[in-house]
Amino acid sequence: MAGKTAGTDEPRALVWTIPNALSALRLLGIPLFLWLVLVPEEDAWALAVLMVSGVTDYLDGWLARRLDQQSVLGQILDPVADRLYILAVVVGLALRDIIPWWMAILLPLRDLLMWGLVPLLRTRGYSALPVHFLGKAATFNLLYAFPLLLLGDGNGTIATLAEVFGWAFAIWGIGLYWWVGLLYAWQVHRLLQTTERRPAGHA
Repeated sequence: MAGKTAGTDEPRALVWTIPNALSALRLLGIPLFLWLVLVPEEDAWALAVLMVSGVTDYLDGWLARRLDQQSVLGQILDPVADRLYILAVVVGLALRDIIPWWMAILLPLRDLLMWGLVPLLRTRGYSALPVHFLGKAATFNLLYAFPLLLLGDGNGTIATLAEVFGWAFAIWGIGLYWWVGLLYAWQVHRLLQTTERRPAGHA
């Protein structure tokens, strides 16, 4: 069936669920975070937004399983929110000169690779590959790294420690992020070799 996720059961076409509402809340926090970081430079409030995002990121997945509310929309919203948060944070921190621009470019490049795989998947009737645990680990590292790097943009012992740990999480996160991207590319390559092309418009 077109639109399914490779290797997973077909999720239901639910829209108005608690997990989806939490994902939508996370998306609304993205412009708020950018405004806090770039305009008033209220880093404490920006950190609070990131913390709320991290909590809702955990809750939406947990509640989807707990309440049996896994949905097609949820499978789209959750990774989209993760990627947009990462993009917003790296752009915001790069504009503040907290992180170098090479880091701000590397992460979106990986997402371009992932988006480039989607048309290939659709030739086999799939819309996405299942979320890999290493992908969640990469996102976990990055969502810890950037708040710490933001906190490290200051003086004192706490700022110094935050910067050190922030860079440790960032390096691991970027490495895992790209490793998972290459793993997905290999999975798509294998899928193209082992499955037949579906006619355009095939349901």
